[in-house]
Amino acid sequence: MKDNKYFMSEKQPKFVIIDGNAIIHRAWHALPPTLTTKKGQMVNAVYGFTSILLRALKDLKPDYIVATFDLRAPTFRHKEYKEYKATRVKQPDELYEQFPLIKEVVTAFQIPILEKEGYEADDVIATIVENVKCQMSNVKCIVVTGDMDTFQLVDENTEVYSMHKGISDTIIYDVEQVKKRFEGLEPKQLVDFKALRGDPSDNIPGVKGIGEKTAIELIREFGTLDNIYKNLDSEKIKPRYQKLLKEQKEGAMLSKKLVQLEKNAPVEFSLEACVMKPIDAGAIVPLFQKLEFKSLLARLPALSEKISEPQSQPLGKSNAPTATDTRQQGEFSLYPKVIGTPRAVSEGSVRYHLIDTETKFKEFIKNLEKQKVFAFDTETTSFHPLETKLVGIGIAWEEKEAYFVPNVKKYIKELKPIFENPHIKKIGQNIKFDIEALMTEKIYVQGNLFDTMVASYLISPGSRQHSLDAMAFTEFGYQMQPIEDLIGKRGKNQITMDKVPMNKVSDYCCEDVDFTLRLVPRLTDQLKETNNIGLLQNMEMPLIYSLIELEKNGVKIDTLFLKKMAQKFEKKIQELEATIYKIAGVKFNVASPLQLKEVLFDTLNISSEGLHKTKTGISSAAAELDKLKDKHPIISHIIEYREITKLLSTYIDALPRLVSEKDGRVHTSFNQTITATGRLSSSDPNFQNIPIRTELGQEIRKAFIAEKGNVLMAADYSQIELRIVASLANDTNMIDGFKNHEDIHARTAAEIAGVKQSEVTPQMRRAAKAINFGIIYGMGAYGLASREGISNQKAKEFIDKYFSYHKDIKNYLEKTVELAKKYGYVETLFGRRRYFPEINSHVQPIRAQAERMATNHPIQGTAADLMKLAMIEIYKKLPEISKNTKMILQVHDELVFEVPKNETEKVARLIKKEMENVYKLRAPIEVKVEAGESWGEMEEINF
Repeated sequence: MKDNKYFMSEKQPKFVIIDGNAIIHRAWHALPPTLTTKKGQMVNAVYGFTSILLRALKDLKPDYIVATFDLRAPTFRHKEYKEYKATRVKQPDELYEQFPLIKEVVTAFQIPILEKEGYEADDVIATIVENVKCQMSNVKCIVVTGDMDTFQLVDENTEVYSMHKGISDTIIYDVEQVKKRFEGLEPKQLVDFKALRGDPSDNIPGVKGIGEKTAIELIREFGTLDNIYKNLDSEKIKPRYQKLLKEQKEGAMLSKKLVQLEKNAPVEFSLEACVMKPIDAGAIVPLFQKLEFKSLLARLPALSEKISEPQSQPLGKSNAPTATDTRQQGEFSLYPKVIGTPRAVSEGSVRYHLIDTETKFKEFIKNLEKQKVFAFDTETTSFHPLETKLVGIGIAWEEKEAYFVPNVKKYIKELKPIFENPHIKKIGQNIKFDIEALMTEKIYVQGNLFDTMVASYLISPGSRQHSLDAMAFTEFGYQMQPIEDLIGKRGKNQITMDKVPMNKVSDYCCEDVDFTLRLVPRLTDQLKETNNIGLLQNMEMPLIYSLIELEKNGVKIDTLFLKKMAQKFEKKIQELEATIYKIAGVKFNVASPLQLKEVLFDTLNISSEGLHKTKTGISSAAAELDKLKDKHPIISHIIEYREITKLLSTYIDALPRLVSEKDGRVHTSFNQTITATGRLSSSDPNFQNIPIRTELGQEIRKAFIAEKGNVLMAADYSQIELRIVASLANDTNMIDGFKNHEDIHARTAAEIAGVKQSEVTPQMRRAAKAINFGIIYGMGAYGLASREGISNQKAKEFIDKYFSYHKDIKNYLEKTVELAKKYGYVETLFGRRRYFPEINSHVQPIRAQAERMATNHPIQGTAADLMKLAMIEIYKKLPEISKNTKMILQVHDELVFEVPKNETEKVARLIKKEMENVYKLRAPIEVKVEAGESWGEMEEINF
């Protein structure tokens, strides 16, 4: 909701006033506390404040600017009324700790700060507006704020630029907009309005018993508070309100005094000091680097203007243009000049070489053959490595110098033995992609690897800032050239890399590979500090070759089966819609959250008590609908409708479109750097979201089939997380159960109920299973009660009884939380760390969530590590047993293979052996191996 009046050039000067505290509090509540730096410093309020500031600079283009903040000292209002703001809840320390950083941001933008003890920021704002009016009659004052306290200042030359929703949606309040918001009241009447209505947030009493609607009506009728009291006996005022007004006159007058902003606060105001200064990249870029605000860099006014495209330079010159070079071309129009060089390499000149002649190549290859370590990067025509065309290779072995070889086909003979030499270490950023890209030219990379993206992930697994751009900025303060400079933004006009002039591709690729190489020593030091260098070298890097094998192999899909399934699902969807319409008594778009909420909570009057609230009202997310299952028969049909439509769009309709024309198989991409626990994820398509235990999920799995003469084989770790928690806690009770091959859930149910295992009912076992797995995720009594449909008291009794039999598990979970609070992180059995800076938060829900994740990480993360180790060993040993068996999928705790029918048993034996013996836990590891014509129809293989 934007007013475009300021997005066009205006002659009237604009004076922008930043209401610091209001914006900070808006940002704090709008952004999650998980927004932290790599070192764990919470910066959500700083990020939000900076984001709003940048938007205001872009939208308003100020000629003058100033920022105001509250000070902690009491104000004159506290002296007038000691209960002023007494009901305000003190915010967590994590917010107040960000104030100095926010003021650093303001200072870096060369924005003066005005604040005064004894006065609030709103009083300082009112004083500035008054001063500006006195000194410049034609200036437009615009207050940037997150609340409505300054609306009383609005007039023909003063407006309020406010956040409408969250921090991204803004609205301009001029006189007409304020009148619209307050049903016809003029801005100057808001003081009298609030004197009647009061303000609970500031503990301003007003006249108790008079609400917003009545207050507006009275002010609209009589104009002012004084006029209301002069006409208190008027028939236009109901007797009830006359009585309230008489009894609380003193409170009303006091409230007016408290609400009225002071326009003569004793601040030292200088119009000249508030002139908008040029953007100083030399101050802002290092600060953004410290705060890791890479994403905001492109939003800096002027710096976001297009940087001149890099040109091939004589050797010894930097390819990165300076801001001065660009400005001379007339591209920075917002401010008179830009100080600093955001893309310049501060450490000296670079030497980037385009190898476009035989002479250059001979000299290059002679030097490359001497290297024991080098970094490489590929440029391709698409982001799908197995379907792409290779444009060229960038290679670097010394910092600040790199080479680009465009015509790879021509030099295969010379390049192939170097890349395939297992004794030469290769470095890359997302190196899996580059290795697969080289496979298209029959170059099969071998040797030890160092992936900077994976290294960054191990150092900071909770972050998503592992791109080369982000790391170059965070580590070196360097802004890399975006790929859009070469191929354009996504859309019909975007070109592929092979259509870009080769000298530009060369500069771009050389920059990438150069900075990839530069990152290695820094990341290595950080890995050593976090004790994760071994995890990188011995687990994550060897795993890459296994993942490449999975991606290359792909999986065969029965498209005819999916087509028939789609028809069946579409018919089922129509039946569900008809049922839902009949129950609701009205037709509506079941897929629309807004229409669904109207039907559930307005038309059907289902109680929304206990449901999560969002900015747009009551949430209708899946977890919230589950809470309503017993409240109305329509809910189960809606849940089923959602599940079917999601599976239809995500898999049944989508999978046939993803079948490769080259081999008729679907090739997913496995990601090592997404989940904080270490689990692999997959994308394009995401196979991890296929339901495991539902009937619909099993139906979809039937579409995954084997080639003729083969079968699919699935090896699944049985109850691996329970075995891990029993081992980590050394819970001999549970370990004995696993050693005796007992049904662990039936055993738990028997313990809790005090009966024999033979007397355990399915319902008792289900509740015990919920507890067994729930403890891993920190489930409490409320969670168990809602999941099993029992009372909170009964659920608490179950859990208390459970921990009476499993004291070691309880002690282990408590100790894990203590360690997380002491050190700020927890580790898996193999040393994979996850950091929880918010675990000592003063905000209880934030702290509780961190505690749950901290107890879960060593368990789920260890399960992920075991799977990765097993994949590495199977990848090494499988060719010795069966050259034609393919490892094709890894999903959750399961590995899937395509195996020749006549080799089923020996392959199954190898897989089971490697998965069960990759590491010895206190509890035995068991793997169930199944085989069949499809993934959805398998039978267990017993030895």
